[in-house]
Amino acid sequence: MRGNSSRRNDFPLLKRMFMTIPEHQVPVTHEAFDVAESQLLARRAAELSLEKKAEDVKILDLRGITSMTDFFVIVTADSERKAKAVAEHIVDGLKEDGERPMHIEGLDSLRWVLLDYVDVVVHIFQTDDRKFYDLESLWSDAPVTRVVDLPPDAVEANPEA
Repeated sequence: MRGNSSRRNDFPLLKRMFMTIPEHQVPVTHEAFDVAESQLLARRAAELSLEKKAEDVKILDLRGITSMTDFFVIVTADSERKAKAVAEHIVDGLKEDGERPMHIEGLDSLRWVLLDYVDVVVHIFQTDDRKFYDLESLWSDAPVTRVVDLPPDAVEANPEA
């Protein structure tokens, strides 16, 4: 595994929650399987971006397509102030989880902020720059997961979601 991960103790249950295996592949006493820590890191970064009202949050799964990284998290911020807030919130939130970025770029202009966690690269774009660089089309072979923030009434109706 690449990167600087120390979430083993912080997310023991999350590693088993993401995907389900068909019944014929799972022992009767086992209901889920391990998920890559990089996938958890990508999901956490996406959720942190939503906490600061980032828009159009997507996770691109690049495993099997490139050895450069496992996941891209791509988000849109509609202002420089929001881009800075999203970037800082992700860095601070992941730092609490024991993750530190290997490299940060773009905080001077805030048009395209890149947070490099080796296995996960977070891209925070201004709207026009996201359309211009169009990473989703460039990496169109990658499976895409759209991450949305549930409305408060949906969370209240289903607190286990």
